[in-house]
Formats: sequence, C-alpha cells, structure tokens
Amino acid sequence: MDWNLDKNLSTLTVDNCTTYDAMIERVLEKILPRNIILGGQLFHMRCCAHILNLIVKDGLCIIFDANEKIRESVHFWTTTPKREEKFINACGQVNIPFKKKLVLDCKSRWNSTFFMLQVATQYKDVLHRLSQRDYQYKALPSEHDWMMENEICQRLELFYDVTLLFSGTLYPTVNVVFPKICEIKLSLIE
Repeated sequence: MDWNLDKNLSTLTVDNCTTYDAMIERVLEKILPRNIILGGQLFHMRCCAHILNLIVKDGLCIIFDANEKIRESVHFWTTTPKREEKFINACGQVNIPFKKKLVLDCKSRWNSTFFMLQVATQYKDVLHRLSQRDYQYKALPSEHDWMMENEICQRLELFYDVTLLFSGTLYPTVNVVFPKICEIKLSLIE
C-alpha cells in the first residue's frame, strides 16, 4: 500500500508453484477489482519459460529410450582420461576436428540433454570407428537411433532458442513471444 501497488499493478508473472497461488490470492484481497485490468481475471500470468520447460521435460520422458544409447556412449568415452584420449585420436583418424568435448547430460535438465545430443551427433562417424576398434564399447547407436537423435536435437534447438527469448528481460512482449509459440505448435504437430 505504501508503494501504491494497488493502483499501479496490472499483472503478476510467476511460475506454477502452489505457494504463489496463495500469495496471489492475498495480494488480490488488498486490491480493488476496479483498479486491475478485467477485474483481475488476467492478474496471475504463468511464466512462459517455466511452462515451456515443463512441456519439454514431459516430452523427453516419453522418448527417454531414444537418448539412452547416446548417453551410454558419452558416458563410456568420458569415464577415463585414457578413453578420452582414444576418442580424440579417433577424431583425427576420420578427419573430424575435435572442437567440443563430449558432455554427459543431467537427466533433470533438458537443456543439458540438448547440448549432449548436439555435440554427440557431430561425432557419429568417430563413435562408429571406435566401435570397430574397442571391443568394450557396446553402446553404438543404430542408424535409426541417429536419425531419431537428429530429429530430437532439431526440435530441442527450437525450444532452447524460444526459452532464451522468453527469459530475456529487455523484450518480453507478446508480439515477440506469440510467433514463437505458433512455431512451437507447428513443430509439435509435425
């Protein structure tokens, strides 16, 4: 009240925590409905980046098995310095520059899965070569797995770019966000 929020507040954007629901109810009790757009019907705005994060996490749970071979491969070749050295040598043998290290994802963070896939798909031929030279390596993804990973990686790239856009602080306006939401919808339909 000291800051006149009851006359200057139009919406409040937070993630989907139930604590926020209770807090928003308490705030609305302090503000007259006539002082808020549409009497407060649009007061509680859900965070787009948070919702997008939940959508992607749910989607990745459905296709969990598709990522497992890549995850196993990355884990195998990053476990010891000796294996990392073999991996780098194999890059040279198949003329693929070793620009980025393989990175194992954190299963609870979808963007780390995106980064893992993005790097691993660049080394498809290296992993194939290594499967022929190291009898202990048994997690080579099939051609079908690679096609699936490529598709997943392309979809995740869209979600990653849109998440960066949503998380921006200088331009979070609907005219920028809405076309990206439409792009996501079309991608999901496809």
